[in-house]
Amino acid sequence: FEKEAKLGGTVRYVIPAFRISDEAIDRDVSFLLQMGVDIRLGAPAPSAQALLAQGYTHVLLAVGAGLPGRLDVPGNVVPVIGWMRRVKAGEESVSGHVAVIGGGNTAMDAARLALHAGAASSTIVYRRTKRYMPADAEELELAMADGMQFLELVSPVSQAGGKLVCRKMVLGEPDASGRRRPVEVPGSEFTLDVDCVIMAIGTSPNPLIKSTTQGLETQKWGGIIVNEETGLTSREHVYAGGDAVTGAATVILAMGAGKTAAQAIHKALSGEEA
Repeated sequence: FEKEAKLGGTVRYVIPAFRISDEAIDRDVSFLLQMGVDIRLGAPAPSAQALLAQGYTHVLLAVGAGLPGRLDVPGNVVPVIGWMRRVKAGEESVSGHVAVIGGGNTAMDAARLALHAGAASSTIVYRRTKRYMPADAEELELAMADGMQFLELVSPVSQAGGKLVCRKMVLGEPDASGRRRPVEVPGSEFTLDVDCVIMAIGTSPNPLIKSTTQGLETQKWGGIIVNEETGLTSREHVYAGGDAVTGAATVILAMGAGKTAAQAIHKALSGEEA
């Protein structure tokens, strides 16, 4: 079941084409069709509970994590996933100076997309330093090679009238993640000229997933709890994988999770324990 007109999800509709082309996605889709997979396009799936009631014996939730993270920054600050989707579809033009708040892989993709789409400059605004960015080292290198600018030890305060008000930070003691905690420097505010500010501080699974399927246990932040060896959730015959379980991660990890669940479901249908 897929609500869009084509298969591919975030890979097709959000991740920039310079990362992976539609042609590559179409090749993978053709493999599925050759195998005889029944693909329902333009068909948002009902809940896992409803699918089981319809007669499906096993369900895999592979719905990603599309709920944008939020930061209390007043003004015209747009969530990254929707913005990338519109830019990739040609529904929104890009020009002038773009600021991307965040330091993960998605922030790197957004900042690079801005440059590829016509921005005069693209700046990553991050409250720690490059050393503590969660982005993969390769993604950071690619962003730098594209001419990305980095504003480190800076936290956004507000945005209005083409100005992003920022506050300088210093690194304090390590927090629970092992990264040094950013500490505000009082009275250090300054402004950055911007035409567009993108919020890229992470995503989380939609809470509707849990509320529509009884007995589905989730983490406090919304990730679905599964058996790592099988992908099986706390609900019998319901499996899950990808960002809906891990939070925002990589396409490779999501594909691996799909294969893990497929193997477990195959064993279950073959009468083996899974």
